[in-house]
Amino acid sequence: MLADPAVALTVLVLSFFIGIEVISKVPPLLHTPLMSGSNAISGITIVGALIAVAADGPMIKTIFGFLAIVFATINVVGGFVVTNRMLEMFQQRKDDR
Repeated sequence: MLADPAVALTVLVLSFFIGIEVISKVPPLLHTPLMSGSNAISGITIVGALIAVAADGPMIKTIFGFLAIVFATINVVGGFVVTNRMLEMFQQRKDDR
């Protein structure tokens, strides 16, 4: 059962604008915890995409599932790199002790 394309497009556009509003209201101090939370969501996306790729179905579904795996993996790895760099800023250096 496929959704009506007009409904799907409406949900996509509304989620885009709501996302911009929510993220623009986040203070800079909370960006790192927010990124860590989005990494967890991307991990869930990877699991769902793996399930979609493993199931039998049309080739287009497999292609989109593979692209979802690639993009979510890039997001998770990049998020952890940025989070790690941010946390290193709060650690004491050996020469500062």
